[in-house]
Amino acid sequence: MLTLFWKNATHKRVGARNGVTPTDLAEIEPRLRKAHEAVVSQCHDGKLGYATLPTNETYRKQVTDLVARYKENTTDMVVLGIGGSALGNIALQSALNPSTYNILTERKRKGPRLFVLDNVDPCYVHDVLKFVSRRASSTLVNVISKSGETAETASQFMLFRQMLRDKIGDNFASRIVATTDASKGTLHDIAKKEGYAMLPVPGDVGGRFSVLSPVGLFSAAMCGIDIDKLLEGANAMRQRAEVMDVMQNPATILAAIKYIMFTKKKKPMHVMMSYSNRLYMLADWYRQLWAESLGKQYDREGNEVFTGPTPIKALGTTDQHSQVQLYREGPNDKFTVFLDVKKQPEDIRVPNTFDDIQGMSYLRKKRMSKLLQAEKLATEYAMTVSQRPSVTLTFPEISERYIGEFLFLYEFTTSIMGELMNINAYDQPAVELGKKATFALMGRKGYEELAEKMKSFVRMDRRYQA
Repeated sequence: MLTLFWKNATHKRVGARNGVTPTDLAEIEPRLRKAHEAVVSQCHDGKLGYATLPTNETYRKQVTDLVARYKENTTDMVVLGIGGSALGNIALQSALNPSTYNILTERKRKGPRLFVLDNVDPCYVHDVLKFVSRRASSTLVNVISKSGETAETASQFMLFRQMLRDKIGDNFASRIVATTDASKGTLHDIAKKEGYAMLPVPGDVGGRFSVLSPVGLFSAAMCGIDIDKLLEGANAMRQRAEVMDVMQNPATILAAIKYIMFTKKKKPMHVMMSYSNRLYMLADWYRQLWAESLGKQYDREGNEVFTGPTPIKALGTTDQHSQVQLYREGPNDKFTVFLDVKKQPEDIRVPNTFDDIQGMSYLRKKRMSKLLQAEKLATEYAMTVSQRPSVTLTFPEISERYIGEFLFLYEFTTSIMGELMNINAYDQPAVELGKKATFALMGRKGYEELAEKMKSFVRMDRRYQA
């Protein structure tokens, strides 16, 4: 099972000023118990939709039925979405399939090539569109949007829908799967009218918590990822997380440490540093989960608090040579979560050569996994010497079960953090103004007043141009 090692976040390793002390834990324990009880109660009462996903047989069957329909006749799959409609898909694919997955032969791949378009960069969209258009009849487009009106996803959808119409004619609808609201919305209505296959976006699950729903499961299953084991892992973590034992429950202790670091130890920067390229995109998923859930202007009583730890991603060993200088000698305002792997999916041994060169001979016949592990431990040690706190989440191996455990652990930990911080962890009001401003700038009807208001902002003032 996934394990959390947290000694390097304690006063024993980094001193009382920067590390968690027994007094810190004793002071927070009553609030932590209350927060945990609140989250567990919400789970049992069905108020936290994400907590029901690991055991939702209906969603699993809907996904597997569509996979059976499409997998054998699909060479390329394009996922159109942004934020929670894309980051989970990317994280699952990066973690559980080889980095060279898309360039493997069809015989060696476990499913179609996968392209997740999580941006509207025109070059990015153009390149993928041009590539898949050559095999339009065997390309599957999965458009993911609860409403269908998100500008980024809507524009992508219009492009790929037109490509399919141009290339395969009246049968284009058979190559589109719409993951959207089950009963209403613009995309729902289009999908019904044009006859797309459909999967539901759960109405009670926010986008950033939706990776274990059809939003994330469909592309994963299409690409050969065992979603049953993924869900089993998530459910196993749910059972662990619901047990109230501060010292043994990874969710409660992780939340407690993160909260103490953020508040008492004045460390608002929360780094996730993966010592595996495969796990690196989990940090992208974590960044959205952490930032949208915990970055809030108001608490639950309406008081202005401007709160929230800032999530940062890093990769070992790459960022030892770009970030660790700052992390060790810059402001002591960071708390690091290392992601470690006990057994790598693949390993390779350094050749037995250069035995006469002192600066290289020590590496002869060593496994790369041993070097990576040494790099991680060396960085961890160096950070503690500089009194920089950290914890380590260790994956026994990179498999569906442990990725499922990780995803649910962080979702549950986020819920506990929301309780401790006394904020609503499930809304994201600050995102809305940017959406509306985009609508105004793109000429959407009903946003003329905002477009007028933005004129002076958009106009370039040459007095401030260098």
